[in-house]
Amino acid sequence: MNQIYSQNIYLDNHFESEFYLNHWTGFYLYDPIEKKELYNYNGNKYFIPASNVKILTLYTGLKMIQDSIPSLRYISRNDTLYISGTGDPTLLESYFKECKVLNFLKEKAEKIAFCSADFDDHLYGPGWAWEDYSEYFSPERTVFPIYGNTVTINENNSVYPNYFMNLVKKQKKEFPRELRKNEFYYYNSKKIEVPFITSDTLVKKLLEIEIEKPIFFCKKMPNEKINFLYSIPSDSLYKRMMLVSDNFIAEQILLMSSLSITNMLSSKNSINHMLSTYLNNLPQTPKWVDGSGLSRYNNFTPMDFVFVLDKLYNELPYERLINLFPTNGINGTLKNNFKSKNPYIFAKTGSMRGVYNLSGYLKTNSGKVLIFSFMNNNFQHSFKDLKNQIQKVLEYVRDHY
Repeated sequence: MNQIYSQNIYLDNHFESEFYLNHWTGFYLYDPIEKKELYNYNGNKYFIPASNVKILTLYTGLKMIQDSIPSLRYISRNDTLYISGTGDPTLLESYFKECKVLNFLKEKAEKIAFCSADFDDHLYGPGWAWEDYSEYFSPERTVFPIYGNTVTINENNSVYPNYFMNLVKKQKKEFPRELRKNEFYYYNSKKIEVPFITSDTLVKKLLEIEIEKPIFFCKKMPNEKINFLYSIPSDSLYKRMMLVSDNFIAEQILLMSSLSITNMLSSKNSINHMLSTYLNNLPQTPKWVDGSGLSRYNNFTPMDFVFVLDKLYNELPYERLINLFPTNGINGTLKNNFKSKNPYIFAKTGSMRGVYNLSGYLKTNSGKVLIFSFMNNNFQHSFKDLKNQIQKVLEYVRDHY
């Protein structure tokens, strides 16, 4: 009996079990060295990917952004420093606390002109749930983010940034912020992060407070060559996005990527560019609308994800690549899942109500590195029960392929 055929009998029986009777499942397994399909169960069917979309966002950043993140666009002319944003999400954000832009502005003797940027996008992505407006994972997408576009209210009632202190009320409400204005509500003892409503005026005020200098508005940048100030290594940003599945970082990476092809910040431009160039031969044509996967409008197949993962595998050194992905039982969104004596899964999760997907790399006991995408939509089981079934499949692949 053919070895692959024998191995696949187990998988066939698994997916024919009653557990999968009433929900949509796809599993695709591929050998990147032999360039061979090993198993295909609904691999060409479309699924809502949730945060598996970040795999494409990662690939976009790697293709369209340099080795360091662009943090500021500027032109020094006569006695004035003209500045504009790049979409960099790290400025005083709670994890990175990046302040290179602030130090740069503090050191300059020129007057500072804050220029309105070319923003060809929406504050929220297509198909995002409106009631997520006050959730930490759904800040507005902007050209000049600061503090991660969120307000942090701590257990001791301190507020970061302090600018919003007088806008926080100790009161219990259904949502911790008003829908259309920056009024916040806090009533428990747990730290919360709440997105604030952004505007050029607000960013200007917050920057003035931080650099302790006045800033004035300018309609647009002078028609001259634009300089860029760079901050952190790009891989640091990608790794943070992938490990904790940071939606805000993902969205801003798509915006920043568009600067490599136009002066306009547009996630749609980045998506269209990727689909017409580096990803113009995906197995199935996807519906791709955002960088984070928050939208249920996204549609991808398991074969699509394996295709992109295969490109990453062939274009990046292996150690650098797996370092960007969560590892089972070790870190990120897989820290408490699929535990084993030796880590063998390096993959991106993607979950929302009725959706759980896992796509990435699997190291077998025989020493092979295989690529897989395991997608589940519209299931009624608990996440725990579903993950147990996924673990059975991945352990079998690890032990028998």
